Amino acid sequence: METYINRTPIRTWAEDDRPREKFLLKGRHSMSDAELLALLIGSGTRHDTAVDLAKQILKLAHDNLAELSKLSISDLLAVRGIGKVRAITIIAALEIGRRRNESLVMVREKISRSRDAYDIFRSTIGDLPYEEFWIILLNRANKVLHKCNISEGGISGTVVDPKKIFKISLDHHASSIILGHNHPSGVVTPSEADKILTKKICDAGALLDVAVIDHLIIGEDGYYSFADEGLL
Repeated sequence: METYINRTPIRTWAEDDRPREKFLLKGRHSMSDAELLALLIGSGTRHDTAVDLAKQILKLAHDNLAELSKLSISDLLAVRGIGKVRAITIIAALEIGRRRNESLVMVREKISRSRDAYDIFRSTIGDLPYEEFWIILLNRANKVLHKCNISEGGISGTVVDPKKIFKISLDHHASSIILGHNHPSGVVTPSEADKILTKKICDAGALLDVAVIDHLIIGEDGYYSFADEGLL
């Protein structure tokens, strides 16, 4: 039988310490990560306050918001007091944040350097725990027409079909494309398979008059550009 664990309910805290009241009185920038997360959780259990639950979740993510965004529903359900509804609410809020960052990046329509492409790819695949392969489609002025997910894989790789890449490119009348995929390990050095695939796609693009102007390997804290390294 579970025993009741004494705790101090949030309603008994000083008004400017309670997450909701603190948010209203002092603003969002005054809130800690745990307090903001507690607002999503809503209420505590008879064992833990919402802030206690939030701290347990952050501990799973090593108190790192980038790591927090990688947690799955099953990861969150491992915290006692977090059910499916609360887990979905947390993941949905993180996804909104990711999409906001993606929208801000896409405002920059023209790609003039590898860093511009990196910013677009990073907002999409920079923190994924598995590999995905994407392309950015450009017009003759190097302005972004579209970006598209080509494939999803596992931790160590993903299968890429060049036919799919160029069908999408031709459908959007792209003049050039930028390839991008992530390495969940964080190591952005290209493998031999990455080099072979890049050459294969570049050769196909030359035949179809759709130039491959770069291939980026994305890590959490950096990237590798085939163009910058003179490998295209």
